[in-house]
Amino acid sequence: MAGDWVVWQGRGMVETTRRVVHTTCNRDCPDACGIVAEVAGERIVRLRGDPAHPVTRGFLCYRTQLFLERQYAPGRLTEPLIRRGDRLEPATLDEALDLCARELVRIRAESGPAAILHYRSGGSLGLLKGAVDLFFEHFGPVTTKRGDICSGAGDAAQLADFGESDSNDLEDLLAARAVILWGKNPHTSSPHLVPLLLELRRRGARLALVDPVRHRAADLCELVVQPRPGGDFALALAVSRILLERGWIAPDAASFCENFNAWVALVRSRSLAEMALAADVPLATIEALAELYGTSPPANIQVGWGMQRRRNGAAIVRALDALGTVSGNVGVSGGGVSYYYKRRGAFDTSAFCAARPAPRTIPEPLLGRGILAANDPPIRAVWITAGNPVVMLPESETTARALASREFVVVVDSFLTDTAKLANVVLPTTTLLEDDDLVGAYGHHYLGAVVPVAPPPGAARTDLEIVQELAARVGLGPTLSGAAAAWKQRLLGEIPLTALTGRALRNPVAPRVVFADRRFATPSGRARLITEWPAPAADRPAGSLLLQALSTPASQSSQWSPREPDETLEAVVHPDAAGGIPDGARARLRNRFGSLEVRLRHEVSARRDTVTVPKGGSLGLGRCANALTGGVLTDLGEGAALYEEPVFLEPSVDT
Repeated sequence: MAGDWVVWQGRGMVETTRRVVHTTCNRDCPDACGIVAEVAGERIVRLRGDPAHPVTRGFLCYRTQLFLERQYAPGRLTEPLIRRGDRLEPATLDEALDLCARELVRIRAESGPAAILHYRSGGSLGLLKGAVDLFFEHFGPVTTKRGDICSGAGDAAQLADFGESDSNDLEDLLAARAVILWGKNPHTSSPHLVPLLLELRRRGARLALVDPVRHRAADLCELVVQPRPGGDFALALAVSRILLERGWIAPDAASFCENFNAWVALVRSRSLAEMALAADVPLATIEALAELYGTSPPANIQVGWGMQRRRNGAAIVRALDALGTVSGNVGVSGGGVSYYYKRRGAFDTSAFCAARPAPRTIPEPLLGRGILAANDPPIRAVWITAGNPVVMLPESETTARALASREFVVVVDSFLTDTAKLANVVLPTTTLLEDDDLVGAYGHHYLGAVVPVAPPPGAARTDLEIVQELAARVGLGPTLSGAAAAWKQRLLGEIPLTALTGRALRNPVAPRVVFADRRFATPSGRARLITEWPAPAADRPAGSLLLQALSTPASQSSQWSPREPDETLEAVVHPDAAGGIPDGARARLRNRFGSLEVRLRHEVSARRDTVTVPKGGSLGLGRCANALTGGVLTDLGEGAALYEEPVFLEPSVDT
């Protein structure tokens, strides 16, 4: 605990006790960090990583280190807004909630509950956000989304192969003798994995990176492979072929794998030269990758999420699952094909699970189109929780047009995002430092309590509080009643809430080694192997580049810390792909959806067939890559094939 600190107020000096509060980050990140917040009065003055947290170990990512600038940003919403004519104007919370209740009841009475769409995304991963789902199920049930823009294809792939998607304990990675970071950028997306990788390298483990984009993790690795975007399937099969031919697979693989002979036929269906060509990787490099993985058991594959955001995304992950399984590296300490941790596995979420199915669902990647096309009844009202779909979904302009043309739109957010600007009502909500919730992580097995570090400003309320007040207005008060602590205990079941007070708790039902002894959660108890090549990728127009909008250290999806740069979007290309446009010059990316102004940065390590920009930029600032991204579904899981869009690079009209 911190002692007394001297805090300046005006000209005088006032002695104030600086409190220390332990909480957990609830944003969409695998690490779910333990945070130590220092508070003077009611103002948070410092954030640091919890040194006692088994994963956080005293440091936070760049964006959370700077979160206080976002917490106290001038643009923070502290009162509701109601659209009056063309303007969003301040209102009281009672006025806003009365309007919401009145309009939702009216639309339900006139067109039925299917005319209302509830869209919830991952702006916060707090478990109590499920209370909003519960409200709309009892109020309707209403129309909802299906699929998942973030992880849908990979989730579906591992469910198909293993019966569930989970990983060995994070600390178990230290038992590996080889690790392949396949499409994973840990410095940006899993920063607390980096110390383990450094320790592995110190111990002599072999590390490799497979990614079309060369990033900081390359400095940790002895081998860096940059396949063609989407060429990972062919690369994984080529590595599998070499392991098969050299006897580097488990001798009893057929006993714990379904479709083993069909998988063998698949990896032999094309020559290594053909697969190397499809992956656009030299055969010698593929052989080096196979040798690194096949001769250093136990070996682990850390699977990134970017590559499964392609038309063949599930097939890619399934090919990696098969590679890890057949080689004997799944179900053993130090091994695994780690894509996800069951972040909800310790919780009893039955209270939020739908007892009655939604009357209609819309694939998340096609949300804008789905809203516009819906009829019998049409979508008349939309309620948006923990999301900024205009920016984060494909076809931003379509999504914006769909929302702008609805009769009644409510957005719950802390800032006036591109999506919130289209609403009829904006309800201010809590930040991660004001929320009261629980989280599980999808990058490790530890659970954490989200604790209010400081009171929310003005009329900002948690999502639970908002729907409780709304429920009381529409006759559903008892359904949502109860303090946050009671709901949290309900989710924890037999785990006492006090077990998470000031510390993280390892999920007590999570295995140390998933699929131990190679017993899988499939009906047969064996892993299912992929047996077919996926459909070929669409031909890319001559002269075009594949657009890749990637995560950055400065933003959590569309939440920027400390703030989004008000400058031209940076686009990274190989000098040979720049079409003669100089480094640092303004240029334009153009395709069938429109164009974006960019400033070029030449990078010799970039592939010549891609252009890379930051994801999560605002549409209103001309920085939104999804304005140029089409709504295309992945092969399984109804994910978004976000990285399939060709664009043309042209000189700026101003140059």
